[in-house]
Amino acid sequence: MRIARFTTGEDPQYGVVTGDVDELGIPADDTTVVALAGDPLYVGVQLTDQQFKLEEVRLLAPVLPRSKVVGIGRNYAAHAAEMGNDVPDEPMMFIKPNTSVIGPGDPIFYPRQSQEVHFEGELCVVIGRICRDVAPERVGEVIYGYTVGNDVTARDLQRKDGQFTRGKGFDSFCPIGPWIETELDTTNLRVTTHLNGDVKQDGTTKDLIFDVPTLVSFVSSVMTLLPGDVIMTGTPDGVGPMNVGDEVEVSVAGIGSLTNKVVSRD
Repeated sequence: MRIARFTTGEDPQYGVVTGDVDELGIPADDTTVVALAGDPLYVGVQLTDQQFKLEEVRLLAPVLPRSKVVGIGRNYAAHAAEMGNDVPDEPMMFIKPNTSVIGPGDPIFYPRQSQEVHFEGELCVVIGRICRDVAPERVGEVIYGYTVGNDVTARDLQRKDGQFTRGKGFDSFCPIGPWIETELDTTNLRVTTHLNGDVKQDGTTKDLIFDVPTLVSFVSSVMTLLPGDVIMTGTPDGVGPMNVGDEVEVSVAGIGSLTNKVVSRD
């Protein structure tokens, strides 16, 4: 099931997206959105009689994290190597504030403080219930679903600061969407990033150093996870700069595509 958050020009709503999505993440022409009665994370999936064509709505970030987005660094060996780093012995965590979250089509604002902003396409996990100290074999019980993310990073500030908070925490530095897929086998999903139509990243989740159950279990051993929290699973190699005017599209097989344009932060 695909859960979206959308607007028709009025208050945001949640809905179930029907119709097929091809391997490139492009929805079929007959795709519709059936509105739900409230946030399905808290009231479950309650269908209403409201129905819209996909082109009639504007998709929003499919979830607004109650407290946090947890990023995972260096979770693909090739990406660690391209950054001149060793593979970590255990998951490397950092926090992106929930104020960094934006949705499909929203602008990524290029901050005045940086001269080197990078894209990082990723598979993201959405948590479905309050949990702590979850065993790997029980992680499926606490996952609500999966979405596509772009862990936007001011690389020069990351190097300068020696830690990740500022370089990854600017407003608009966490695009997610286009919706949440609640049923997905994450063992071998293709993750691609296009910059102005050119392929820059092309990886697969089978190359994750730490898989989804390991990541969720590890993070939950450190901090309590709340419904709507997002865990970004790391990016394949091929990260690189994007500039004002560029369009970035991240796709994850089985979910769809997330597109955002870079604009100047005046």
